[in-house]
Amino acid sequence: MAIRHFRIGVMLSTTGPYEVVARSMLNGALLAFAETAATGDVVLEPVIVDPRGDLSRYRSLAQELLGSGIRHVVGCYTSSSRKEVIPCFEKHDGLLWYPSHYEGFESSDNVIYTGAAPNQHVLPLVDYMVSRVGNRAFCIGSNYIWAWENNRIFREALSAMGGTVSAERYFPVGDTDFAAVAETIAEQRPAFVFNNLIGTSAYAFFRQFREACTRRGIDQAAEIPVASCTLSEPELDELGAASIDGHLSSSVYFSSLQTPENAAFLKAYAARFPTGPAVSADAESSYIAVKLLAAALARAGSQEARRVRAAVAGQTLNAPQGEIRIDPETFHAWLTPRIGRSTPDKQFQVLLEARQPVRPDPYLIETSPRFAVAMRPPLLRVVQ
Repeated sequence: MAIRHFRIGVMLSTTGPYEVVARSMLNGALLAFAETAATGDVVLEPVIVDPRGDLSRYRSLAQELLGSGIRHVVGCYTSSSRKEVIPCFEKHDGLLWYPSHYEGFESSDNVIYTGAAPNQHVLPLVDYMVSRVGNRAFCIGSNYIWAWENNRIFREALSAMGGTVSAERYFPVGDTDFAAVAETIAEQRPAFVFNNLIGTSAYAFFRQFREACTRRGIDQAAEIPVASCTLSEPELDELGAASIDGHLSSSVYFSSLQTPENAAFLKAYAARFPTGPAVSADAESSYIAVKLLAAALARAGSQEARRVRAAVAGQTLNAPQGEIRIDPETFHAWLTPRIGRSTPDKQFQVLLEARQPVRPDPYLIETSPRFAVAMRPPLLRVVQ
């Protein structure tokens, strides 16, 4: 059988306010491209573009990629960028392979979602925080759809379990002045902070909040921990040694996972990208997206979006995180939720994890925090 070649777009902001994560995502995708070329029935040629975190550039670059005949693009980190380009994919009948956790409440025929849906990261985090930490939260986030919606879901789930949100604060993406809000949180002493800041904003907040607590004699990690659905390994290095430990993260992947597939992934990643950045959940999700795309293209025998979409439905993969599969109803992935705590060696200690992959519920129909959260059994089991 002749090897077929396909040009695939890769659209990630490897410069700009969230470049550290985006560079790890690009590395994850490039590793999968290389492995596919070496072993698969198809060769995928990446066509890489950098929107630099500028929403207007996302739309124009998506138009350029699709206008050149490319029908599949792996990319976008923020929900704003994803929503900016979806109309382009609908117009040109292409597929966006979205490799990042997100806030849900979307299911487009022109998107394959390989990142976590809200029932795979927000709801497990609420379960953990209420049962292990406390039920009074202070919410903070970057001023765009991801933080707004994630905080809404979190607030409803927390309220259903008898908790309260004392306040919510939003800041422009890229803002780094958090001195005032850090002091406010330290003064209010909530049980924990739910963080939806991204990129350089998140790094600045972690440092300034740790400093504000230290000045007041508060052991921040123990007394007012910060919980996120975004914090990952390459970002820990950005926090500085004094602020790196004790942060909680809800994710489907941590590089500390002890699986044969993850060991092979880490070895291959380190060999190909010795200068980093470190792997992240979004890097693994990008790796998964390219692997699934390659298999779907081989099965479909065409890059036509409807045929590839049909080919990927129900597809499984032994990923670094464990087995994943694409749900044929929602075209989101079955993934394994986990809770981790950051350590001084720039890793996450896995505290709890689901017993098996969890079905995606992007609209929270089956796992609505409005009605069912208080009655659900815990999703996770104790690891340590």
